Amino acid sequence: MRRFWLLIGLGVASLAAPAQAAPEEIQVYMDELNDPWDTGLDIHFNYVPTGLPGIDYPGEQASVNRFRYTPEFALGLPGHFELGAYLPLGTIDREGRVAAHGVKGRLKWLGPVPKGANWWWGANFEIGYEDKALDINPVNAEFKAILGGRFGRWTLAGNLNLDFVVSGPQPTPLAFDFDSKISYKLSEKVEIGIEAYDGLGTTRDFGDFNQSEQTVYAVVDVDVGGGWAVNFGVGHGFGANPDDITVKAILSVPFSRKRRA
Repeated sequence: MRRFWLLIGLGVASLAAPAQAAPEEIQVYMDELNDPWDTGLDIHFNYVPTGLPGIDYPGEQASVNRFRYTPEFALGLPGHFELGAYLPLGTIDREGRVAAHGVKGRLKWLGPVPKGANWWWGANFEIGYEDKALDINPVNAEFKAILGGRFGRWTLAGNLNLDFVVSGPQPTPLAFDFDSKISYKLSEKVEIGIEAYDGLGTTRDFGDFNQSEQTVYAVVDVDVGGGWAVNFGVGHGFGANPDDITVKAILSVPFSRKRRA
């Protein structure tokens, strides 16, 4: 429990204002965690085929017709911790130009539960640097609370996120969003479901959904076998989200990745 509150303290201690949502990683955090000193690799992809073509500031990279790719390396640590690195935050823009725009790191922790429990809880802290193509504020951070459970063939999970700017020319208030997932297991290797990523507003306009971004995805999770797994989804944006349609995928690569028992 003290470790959990330590993670909260790390986040609150550096609060300044919110960052934008992290589009390099479209994922609801659940109970995946590498064993101590074991490693993992997920590769995140997303593409926006339709949406508003404009930009918010000079030098920003438009999201429409942009392909994003981000390898996420993970290392399990003792005490139910996991260290992660997103390296690089890569894009291929509408002109076909390939570039790396920054790096991010994270520390995830899962809390203790009774043996054989079908639920989990934990926290994640993330901080990273992005250049002007992705964010007007170069250093942003996020604290994430994690909760979920499995009930027969059903899985329910939710993440409450606090996003803030650590350093940048346009600091804004602390922002809140809630990510959720409900899925149904069709077989031992296939699940279908819905993922929702809902902005809740900031400390100035909490609950003003018209000024916040929301996206809902239809998703499928497939255990391909041999350590390979895929999460694939197609989403539609609402509210202030300029992206109409987003296609996303997460490829889990056999890299000694294990699920916490």
